[in-house]
Amino acid sequence: MFEANVDLMGANGQATGEVAGGIITNGRLNVGALRPFIDETGRPCMTVYKGGDPKIATNWDTRFINTNATLRRDEWKQLDSALMDVSRQRLGGIDDLRSKGLVYNLGNAMGTTVLEWHDISGDMEAVVTMDGVTRGKNDRPKYQHNYLPIPIIHVDYEINARELAASRSLGNPLDTTDAERATRAIQEKLEGMLFSDNQQYSFGEKDSRGQNTIYSYVNHPDRNLVQLKVAWNESGKTAAAIVADVMAMKDASIADYHYGPWQLYIPTSYDTVIDNDYDTAGASTMTIRERILKIAGISGIKVIDTLEADNVLLVQMTSDVVRLVQGLGLQNVEWGVEGKFITKYKVLTIQVPQIRSDQNKRSGVVHLA
Repeated sequence: MFEANVDLMGANGQATGEVAGGIITNGRLNVGALRPFIDETGRPCMTVYKGGDPKIATNWDTRFINTNATLRRDEWKQLDSALMDVSRQRLGGIDDLRSKGLVYNLGNAMGTTVLEWHDISGDMEAVVTMDGVTRGKNDRPKYQHNYLPIPIIHVDYEINARELAASRSLGNPLDTTDAERATRAIQEKLEGMLFSDNQQYSFGEKDSRGQNTIYSYVNHPDRNLVQLKVAWNESGKTAAAIVADVMAMKDASIADYHYGPWQLYIPTSYDTVIDNDYDTAGASTMTIRERILKIAGISGIKVIDTLEADNVLLVQMTSDVVRLVQGLGLQNVEWGVEGKFITKYKVLTIQVPQIRSDQNKRSGVVHLA
């Protein structure tokens, strides 16, 4: 299985990883220049974005270049098609952020090494008077500076010159298996950054809390913790007790001033558990899953394979709690040549999930464990 690498860049010129180092050294990463193609006349070209709506063909221009190119335009299309097919496969948490519009798009992904964002102090206080003249308290909200590293996630693969020549001479489609596997590895890395406890990245300038860290749902310091006394798949755990755990999570969210709507995330081992009958005596025809979905404010339940056993999450699906910071979608690029017969490629993206809380450390994430 291919391994996805996470490169980080700091505003002070520091970088970790090959791609980040290349950007720091060259000043920018020109994706167009990393996708050279051979036109119908055999000349190497690149496509340049001129500005405007990227979906309009006239906003793109083809230019001849002096460097070598390996792939034809149609072969790039085959690689991109394979990438898009894999990227459409549903990923639980990341897909939820996209489908609910919880996405923050960066204007200049290559030039943004750290996202500076602000949280705010308590709300201003309204004053009730009879004359409307009495001045209210002149509260001024306090803004706090926070920083989020913007990573480049990438996976390497290669295309052998002999295989490429054989594909062209026989008229067979280009083998896109490695591009598909690379894309799948990036998707899994993104999902892991949202749900895994062992994928925590810190880099660059420290924020007002002394940290500059990419956290997940299960390791964010301000998440609300609820104790799981008995695992849901233990023999003595009743359906009513499972529902009581979910209600305790909802209470914890409300106590921290977050009122939904919520998404419930469960590990794979709990999937069949909540499909059991809610009432084993036969008095009810609903399952535990259906009973949980009757709790006001819970909009859905999703199984997450990367969520560790006996960990359950209740997340308020609003942008002040979580969002996907997105700069560059999945891209195939040519990265270099090894010897005479192997051309190296990368699938890369610039995006990161961001878990947020306010200055009072109130969070819309509840973690049952």
